[in-house]
Amino acid sequence: MAREFKRTDRLGSQLQRELAQLVRDELKDRRLGMVTIQEVRVTRDLAHAKVYFTLLSSDFDHRQATAHLNEAGPYLRHLLGTSLRSLRSIPELHFVYDESVERGLHLDALIDQAVRAGGDKSRD
Repeated sequence: MAREFKRTDRLGSQLQRELAQLVRDELKDRRLGMVTIQEVRVTRDLAHAKVYFTLLSSDFDHRQATAHLNEAGPYLRHLLGTSLRSLRSIPELHFVYDESVERGLHLDALIDQAVRAGGDKSRD
């Protein structure tokens, strides 16, 4: 019988929870406190993990946040090693800005605009 969840999925969920707490509590840059970890995808060999994040505040450019998080990656990896002792090795972290929220807001605005434009034409 097949397992319900793959090991990489379970590890990704655990890393997501741990990283959300570490970014909030351990990183000194307060602007990065407004980071939300959306998803963590771990490779099959457990050597690398892509960490998808969004920013709750528009005060900080996502390119700057990506650079800061990638610079803090080794430090966060070290902290993960101390908290996740059950793992032999901690995956290398690669932070990627998740644009899906922005795309969703943009599509929502386009739909609203189309509905307004369609409503104006139906009155004629």
